[in-house]
Amino acid sequence: MTSIEYILLGASILLFLSVIASKASGRLGVPALLLFLVIGMLAGSDGPGGIHFDNAPLAQSLGVVALAFILFAGGLETRWEAIRPELWKCLALSTLGVLLTALLVGLFAAAVLGFSILEGMLLGAVVSSTDAAAVFSILRSRNVSLKGRLKPLLELESGSNDPMAVFLTVGLIRLLADPASSVWGLALMFLWQMGLGGLLGYGLGKAMIFTINRSRLEHEGLYSVLTISGVLLIYGSTALMGGSGFLAVYVAGIVMGNQDFIHKRSLTLFHDGLAWLMQIAMFLTLGLLVFPKRLPSVAVASFLVALFLMLVARPLSVFASLAFARLNFRRKLMISWVGLRGAAPIILATFPLVAGIPRADMIFNVVFFIVLTSVLLQGTSIPVVARWLRVAAPVSKRQKYPLEFVPTTDSRSDLVEFSIPPSSPIVGKQIVDLHLPKAALIVLLSRNDDFLVPRGGTVLEPEDRLLVLSDKEALAEVRSIVQSTEIPVDDESDQEAPTRPGGITRHPHRL
Repeated sequence: MTSIEYILLGASILLFLSVIASKASGRLGVPALLLFLVIGMLAGSDGPGGIHFDNAPLAQSLGVVALAFILFAGGLETRWEAIRPELWKCLALSTLGVLLTALLVGLFAAAVLGFSILEGMLLGAVVSSTDAAAVFSILRSRNVSLKGRLKPLLELESGSNDPMAVFLTVGLIRLLADPASSVWGLALMFLWQMGLGGLLGYGLGKAMIFTINRSRLEHEGLYSVLTISGVLLIYGSTALMGGSGFLAVYVAGIVMGNQDFIHKRSLTLFHDGLAWLMQIAMFLTLGLLVFPKRLPSVAVASFLVALFLMLVARPLSVFASLAFARLNFRRKLMISWVGLRGAAPIILATFPLVAGIPRADMIFNVVFFIVLTSVLLQGTSIPVVARWLRVAAPVSKRQKYPLEFVPTTDSRSDLVEFSIPPSSPIVGKQIVDLHLPKAALIVLLSRNDDFLVPRGGTVLEPEDRLLVLSDKEALAEVRSIVQSTEIPVDDESDQEAPTRPGGITRHPHRL
């Protein structure tokens, strides 16, 4: 039996190499998850590491926990005002789109791999969900974004299509294990899982906010522990009641991310780091679980299924799901190509292994090969395809500030960022001439990637960013001063000609 010291040493080395690999992924133009998998494969029994690992139940359990925290962190970063207009499109993609993808891939796999229809459908269900998070990491590393509302649509789809894929996978495994199972019973189970998952996610997300704000813990570090327990509670209680735990934690994350609570900024950063840790641990474990020597035997057939998924199944499901959406052909084609396969398919591939389904080993190897192919072909070409389809946009630089504002439960203050364009009427004015209300204070000024402590005589320049700390009651007056066509002046001063107002961004918890 390996001693704990060797296990800790090996785990630390693998984590360190994964962090370094994530840095190199941007320069290489490939998603970090691919490098995590490669590191796990190299450390496995068929690689130089020689670590023998074939515990599918342990890998599945780790993957389920990891995916729950990853979805919760994604929900925290999701802005409701951005995704609300795209909600119905996302629901179509995450339900009808996933179902069509599973059906089309299942029929093709049955013809190419010699599977039965149900076995083919199981393979299609496993690979039916996308991993848009990996896509956006590629776009950020290449300084490319997507125009319009493509980004929020894909973000919401990536977080909401996993529950549908899990349901299809579990349902088809049940049909394979017990052919007498009723399809209508599975349909009712789907409605129950999705409905209960959404309701409990919303209610428990609200309850987490109430608990955090009312707990008044003496040690700030305990708030992180409190949210960890909340995520596990939401997933576990929802799953035990027959609901979709994954949907519940994602909805709870969205609910919390769009409301204020104590230490919101630090807790969001904590869960972002925890999600990275979960992702690294998950892919390393799955890399250890696969035996690369078994992949060549399914390489040709798996490559054909991967091409069919990328070029036929995903585009057809997207165009069918968005048939009534006001999106042009180029944008629908981009959504089709962004259907990158990543974390969820490999986790779901362990479900047939644990259930003892016939050909489960072959399904796992095929899924692993499909994910590798998708990452290599789609992952590396997304920036090029975005530019070719003319849907690429420059990544807006997000300003990072050296201070943090932590509101209390009864806080009456808020923090607002004003971005000053060249045409703003406050350009060339001294801060003292703005006549801000006494309850408002400009606490920091960002100019040319530098920070200045503002004074009354500071002259405002184009592209300046003002951080104003103000009572919520005074924010309307501050907003009217910045957005008005005239700047309040003293009686003996000349008034400026009307011009276009500056832009405003709200930062409820960060400096």
